[in-house]
Amino acid sequence: MSTSKWVSKVVDKHHVITEGELVVEGRFVDASNATLFAIAKLGNDEVKVIYKPIAGERPLWDFPDGNLAQRERAAYVISEALGLHIVPFTILRDGPFGPGSVQEWIEMDEEFDVVAFASSQNQQLRKMVLLDAIINNTDRKYGHILVDAAGSIYGCDHGVTFHADPKLRTVLWQWAGEEFSADEIAVLNESLILVETVLDELITVDEITALKKRASQMIDSGTFPYPSHEWPSIPWPPF
Repeated sequence: MSTSKWVSKVVDKHHVITEGELVVEGRFVDASNATLFAIAKLGNDEVKVIYKPIAGERPLWDFPDGNLAQRERAAYVISEALGLHIVPFTILRDGPFGPGSVQEWIEMDEEFDVVAFASSQNQQLRKMVLLDAIINNTDRKYGHILVDAAGSIYGCDHGVTFHADPKLRTVLWQWAGEEFSADEIAVLNESLILVETVLDELITVDEITALKKRASQMIDSGTFPYPSHEWPSIPWPPF
């Protein structure tokens, strides 16, 4: 049995993920891009992570700029900057198969009914919907909604986000057309101020401009966006 201890303090976890040795333990074979389960090890401390090397990404015709790893990091950065805290700790760093994104693994209850939960009016889930609208998430599936043992909600798989064209696709449409709260309007206003500062090295100028335009349009409308009639509104498959 291993004598290593799993780190519990958030700050220690982040340090281990950032500085520790990445040891790959397996691969998610159903993922379209290289998605590896790994352990970040630093001294006696260990943290479970998901490692997505850039070298394992398949080119996407509709996302010709940047890479999935940068967008994974960008989603975390803007989520934290806006105080939404929806994306697990995610960094860009080197690993056994080259540079890529490394994200903290979230332990979930396998018996948790994510489909039923995704249809609820949970307020943390509403934060996820707001974030997805800001970052133009094209792939919010049920399987990308995570709930840990403490009941905290996270979203994963943000590699296809921030596109300059409208592409929002999600299984979470229950707030479509509902008015934003004052706090949500404040988040949208903050995104206009912060986006260039926090994302300038992660996404393109066109993508930054488009994010500001989306946020401005949502502020003007005062409501959560409706599904589009011009493209599929739900990702397929939805899991």
